[in-house]
Amino acid sequence: MRLIKELLTVLVYLVVFTIAVGGFDLLPEILSFLKGLGMAPSIIVLVILIIIFLAAAIRILPEYERGVVFRLGRVIGAKGPGLIILIPFIDKMVRVSLRVVTLDVPTQDIITKDNVSVKVDAVVYFRVIDPVKAIVNVEDYVYAISQLSQTTLRSVCGQAELDELLSQRDKLNLKLQEIIDRETDIWGVKVVSVELKRIDLPEELVKAMARQAEAERERRAKIIGAEAEYQAAQKLVEAAELLSKQPIAMQLRYLETLTTIGQKNAKTIVFPFPTEMLEFLDKFKKTD
Repeated sequence: MRLIKELLTVLVYLVVFTIAVGGFDLLPEILSFLKGLGMAPSIIVLVILIIIFLAAAIRILPEYERGVVFRLGRVIGAKGPGLIILIPFIDKMVRVSLRVVTLDVPTQDIITKDNVSVKVDAVVYFRVIDPVKAIVNVEDYVYAISQLSQTTLRSVCGQAELDELLSQRDKLNLKLQEIIDRETDIWGVKVVSVELKRIDLPEELVKAMARQAEAERERRAKIIGAEAEYQAAQKLVEAAELLSKQPIAMQLRYLETLTTIGQKNAKTIVFPFPTEMLEFLDKFKKTD
């Protein structure tokens, strides 16, 4: 019993040490160590075989990975995270990451609905939610999503006009996400979001849009100026009507204008002409 207990203790330490170091390069040192403990050659061979078996059977998966296990070619499920024990030469494991993957969609040449040629690229964020489907239902899910994203990007952007493509990106992003997510559901992949990164316009179109924007600003400036003139004219009419009701108000306005002119250092001679003289001349004309 004591020998068996010591053997199991040594076996555990050897297995942990061999797996941690990762190699059978230390096999001669291990053999020398076991011979030093007085173990029989048959027991030493048995220990080595057990170590080899455990090293080939034990797998450790981090929290963000799962292992799809195939036994004699048939899938038995997804394992992990943590310690996984496989049957050597019978079980085969394929690692699948569950983290969000960022996929750049190459630049696509697109003709919009209003016959404008543009270049559009995007980025797709997705993650695997069913490792078994991601391995069994599609050969390479990353490549498949890349091709699907390119075709969907051309299709969706080709159905939109240029103004919609430039001003309603959120709507197009949501539409792209819904289409790609629906198509990749059978692959066990969840599309988190799709974002249009850049829209390259032809140089002639950029210049035309700049001229259009400049003309629009000039139009607004003229409209604002015309509205200001219209409002000023309205105020002048109201002022004239108010001054015509009180003749003394016109005289006060006349004196105020003279005061304003006199304050400026200008070579201007002002001859005040009383408005009563105009009334006298008017009455004299009527008597004649």
